[in-house]
Amino acid sequence: MESSMEKTREFLRVTQHDSDRVARVTVPPQRPEAFHSFYEEFTLKGIRLDRFQPGSISCTFKVPDRLTDRNGNLAVGAIASLVDEVGATMVYEKDVPMNVSVDMSISYLSTAKINDDLEISAKLLGGKGAYNGTLVVLKNKATAEIIAEGRHSLFSKPRSKI
Repeated sequence: MESSMEKTREFLRVTQHDSDRVARVTVPPQRPEAFHSFYEEFTLKGIRLDRFQPGSISCTFKVPDRLTDRNGNLAVGAIASLVDEVGATMVYEKDVPMNVSVDMSISYLSTAKINDDLEISAKLLGGKGAYNGTLVVLKNKATAEIIAEGRHSLFSKPRSKI
């Protein structure tokens, strides 16, 4: 019987396929004045805003190969990044100090595969002072199955009263 340590070693082993996928990633030079980081661009590329109203948004997203794990599923890190980025849009205000994520709780309920169409919805749960909470849900558009649900808390530097 294979031990749990051996199973873990095998799972974490980097395959030639893994190495080839990483080698194909191209990183364009980042301009010093760029607003977004490579990481944000890498995750959000291809997301399409479908509906926006104060307090909620709805987007669609086709799962790209670059955000999948070795099993072809949307990686849990990519889901966390989407919850972080989409949730943060709910509290974004132009010319106001950037909000910082202070807590995320994500329930991973199902998987999504390469080229699955996802619906990502987010809503503002509320806020008090400089603290805000959002809810982000990722669903498979074809089956309506929930892939993940994330609660996201953000904090911003309080505005000056002067």
